[in-house]
Amino acid sequence: MPHEEHHFIHRAGWLRAAVLGANDGLISTASLIVGVAAASAGRGEILTAAFAGWAAGAMSMAAGEFVSVSSQADLEAADLEREKRALKEDPADELIELTQIYQGRGLDADLARKVAEQLTIKDPLSAHARDELGLTEDAGANAILAAFASAAAFSVGAVLPTLAAFLSPPGTTIEAVSAATLIFLLVLGALGAWLGGAKIVWPALRVGFWGAVAMAVTAGIGALVGKAV
Repeated sequence: MPHEEHHFIHRAGWLRAAVLGANDGLISTASLIVGVAAASAGRGEILTAAFAGWAAGAMSMAAGEFVSVSSQADLEAADLEREKRALKEDPADELIELTQIYQGRGLDADLARKVAEQLTIKDPLSAHARDELGLTEDAGANAILAAFASAAAFSVGAVLPTLAAFLSPPGTTIEAVSAATLIFLLVLGALGAWLGGAKIVWPALRVGFWGAVAMAVTAGIGALVGKAV
């Protein structure tokens, strides 16, 4: 029976976007709430800031992801067009280039040449895209889907500290939101590591630490500004 290995690298794309979006939603919204609360703002102002930060953050994540993925797609398309032109204008040099790539990966000269020739006969553009440019057919992301996914992940993260602020008794917003957010961040870090097949303790602590730093800094700034104005 052949040995089976379970890998999780195929999850890297969506897992990165989901964890980044949710983490950003949690930290930025919680920090905003804590900062406004530290400035001695009332409950109405705190919740208004939370919902405004939620909406602005989700739209910012969506726009940023859309622009980023679109720019990457434009770059890949331009590289493929250049490669297609090179294959048409100078196929001999492109075959040598592909052969050298396989030699660099450990094949002897004769085998590298044979592999390059066989792949060139079948689909030269795919061979060069994959082995020269590092592009695969399923590597590209949909810009619109990525934008919606990022906004959704941010919103999931943002709703948690907002709900904690809404449910917290008067005068306990900072403590309630900070505690709830740290718990959520630890869970998020552990969940992301588990989905990626990694150990969960260090990633969870790492996410929790930076979330605590962000909230502490924002609370300090909010307190100073609140006293100044």
